[in-house]
Amino acid sequence: MELIPGLPNDIALQCLVRVPYNKFSNISSTCKDWKVEIHSPPFFRQRKAAGCTKHVMLMTQSRVNPNQNSGLKCHAMPVYRIVLCEPDTGDWCELPPVPGSSDVLPMFCQVVGVGLNLVVMGGLDPGTFDVRNDVYVYNFLSATWRRGADMPGVRRIFFGCASDSDRMVYVAGGHDEEKNALRSAMAYDVAANKWVTLPDMERERDECKGIFHLGKFHVIGGYCTDRQGRFGSSAEHFEVATWKWSPVEENFLRQGMSPRTCVATDGTLYMCRGGDVARLEAGTWKAVAELPAEVYNTAHIAAWEDKLLVIGSQGFGQPHTAYVLNLRNYTWTGMDVGDEYSGHVQSGCYLEL
Repeated sequence: MELIPGLPNDIALQCLVRVPYNKFSNISSTCKDWKVEIHSPPFFRQRKAAGCTKHVMLMTQSRVNPNQNSGLKCHAMPVYRIVLCEPDTGDWCELPPVPGSSDVLPMFCQVVGVGLNLVVMGGLDPGTFDVRNDVYVYNFLSATWRRGADMPGVRRIFFGCASDSDRMVYVAGGHDEEKNALRSAMAYDVAANKWVTLPDMERERDECKGIFHLGKFHVIGGYCTDRQGRFGSSAEHFEVATWKWSPVEENFLRQGMSPRTCVATDGTLYMCRGGDVARLEAGTWKAVAELPAEVYNTAHIAAWEDKLLVIGSQGFGQPHTAYVLNLRNYTWTGMDVGDEYSGHVQSGCYLEL
């Protein structure tokens, strides 16, 4: 078998690993041998070894009303779509709409990156505001969506979720349709398209943050039913190897606050708090960089290698922009974000493609 006629296969493979990720579907449909090659696990290991992978951020972002800057007031509900950003190049684009969504995403749905897939879960129906348990999976090899198995159990929203970056998505907490905070948790095997039930957490955790960090699913902050909207500071984590939750770590955040900006990279936790980016060191949150004024009202934070992407605005209702923080020297670099991609970001995730 010759991958490319007239070339040794090792040379041909070096050509294939350099194909941009947004052309994967094209080369998959070119011939059977190429499809088999790019679907094999060694292909992406070789692609990464060759330094050809790209860092990609995927976000649910509101469409920008063209009248926003014309002085006209618009009271329509925001319409969300999925956008892709390459922070290394500054390139932005929009993903194809989720099937059956009429080009409108459920509000407050969660997005998680798993291997070469983007998983979209839950949210509120934008027409009826009913809680949805839908799951959709976008595969970057085929550039197509598929319907996944629905989230089981009670319909939940504002849950914490995270991925092991391989094949599993972990979900915990949130609240049901009666606004009862939840302790229950579960996991979704993307490859097998199956959900499994996890043991319950010790605490109810509405609006908690999920992070997969050092082989554990961490669930941070949130609040219980009788403390509606008053965030706690504790955390607990699920040990995948033992299938057990840890004891609750009290005062993890040091004060009651929304944990939505918590993120992990390079074995370390970071978050935005009090106008700074803080790093967790020996159980203490230490400020390492002051947030630029343009993103002081932080909407989303993502991490890869030694960098943080921070998206936000100067104030409520203002256009959103993006800055990248270099974690080696704690210097900021502003990104050029066009008007089309200056809408509010509700959720996001990271993929290496």
